[in-house]
Amino acid sequence: MIKIYPLEEAKKDLLKRKPIYQDSYSPLTIARTEAVFGAGMMPHQAVMQIIKSIDEDGDAAVQKWNATLDCFDAPNFKIAKTDLKSAWERIPDRLQEVLQKSSERIRDFHERQPITSWLTGEMGGEIGQRFTAIERVGVYVPGGTAPLPSSMLMSVIPAQVAGVKDVVVCTPPNPHDSILAAAYICGVNEIYQVGGAQAIAAMAFGTETLARVDKIVGAGNLFVTLAKQQLYGLVGFDGLAGPTETMVIADGGANPAWVAADLLAQAEHDVQASAVLLTTSAEMAEKVQKEVIAQTAKLSRKEIIAESLENKGGIVIVNAIAEAAKLANNYAAEHLCLAVRDPKALMDQINNAGGFFLGEHSFEALGDYVAGPSHVMPTGGTARFASPLNLLDFVKISSVVALDPQTAANLSPVAADFADTEELTAHANASKIRMKN
Repeated sequence: MIKIYPLEEAKKDLLKRKPIYQDSYSPLTIARTEAVFGAGMMPHQAVMQIIKSIDEDGDAAVQKWNATLDCFDAPNFKIAKTDLKSAWERIPDRLQEVLQKSSERIRDFHERQPITSWLTGEMGGEIGQRFTAIERVGVYVPGGTAPLPSSMLMSVIPAQVAGVKDVVVCTPPNPHDSILAAAYICGVNEIYQVGGAQAIAAMAFGTETLARVDKIVGAGNLFVTLAKQQLYGLVGFDGLAGPTETMVIADGGANPAWVAADLLAQAEHDVQASAVLLTTSAEMAEKVQKEVIAQTAKLSRKEIIAESLENKGGIVIVNAIAEAAKLANNYAAEHLCLAVRDPKALMDQINNAGGFFLGEHSFEALGDYVAGPSHVMPTGGTARFASPLNLLDFVKISSVVALDPQTAANLSPVAADFADTEELTAHANASKIRMKN
């Protein structure tokens, strides 16, 4: 059952953000962690143990955690390129068509993003910026509770379009053929069957088999996120992805069956996923609640959905669409679906969202697979300052300074006086020694 919240109660509970380290671990997560790592061991402590072992023991530690956590004890965890081709040939023709269509739209979308180096001679000599692709990027593709070939396409293709030379993929052991086929269609040359925190650590430190990367992208479970948090600085990251989330704003004219379907599509991801509806209509709230019950009964992941909606989901009745806009802006949802009469006008009132889905025909599931933008989006309220995965995640900007002698002479006294103010005499000297000439 999805609860209908009074507005004030929702503000104190459902719509209140918490830092990742304050968010309570589920009893099941704690129980599983203690079963493997010992009584009293919390997930972040377990991740520290995994990271330390990978740093010290490389491949041996990867193999140990593959066996312990994923029941995979093969000594070689690199997947051969021939295995990717075989997987592509095994999947149904229709799935080949699906992967082709999706990859084409994702590539087309990202090729339209302008990233251009520039130089100007209007400031004396030349001043500008140079964009260069990051040399080696690691992509994490989840696959624990469900195969997610879409995540392969959504992360690898933008990196390739940006010009990354080496794209390395890690995914949990014994990956589904669809994941390997997606790697094949992308032209991935390096893919390893290692998941969780151990995958992030292996890519960050490097091992005998897997050379270290410069940046890691891609969403994952709690352990993946905790590993990113602990390894930040040793390697670059796209962000700290929390549990996936959606917020729907619906007026009285929305289709309650469609709204319910969109909430359920999010809730089935994970027991920690959040699916929230804001509506101006009490009648709509009740209809959606009934639809959620009816549709859930027919779905394969009903247990996950039920726990997600019980703990993280809800329906909130608001007084006006403008009030919903303010709540949505403060919540900063990963996915914001606007099932209202004029979605563009409502979007203009909201600054914070990972992705806007305008109207009931632009539903989130299309964005997850085939619309074009990457479905790797900021979660946990980070849409206030972060963006979906895009080409800028795979490039670096270098400043270029090539001043002519006259401009340098004109600017040197300014720099010298600035340095004297900061009492940095060596800085001042570097300017003054040139001023003598």
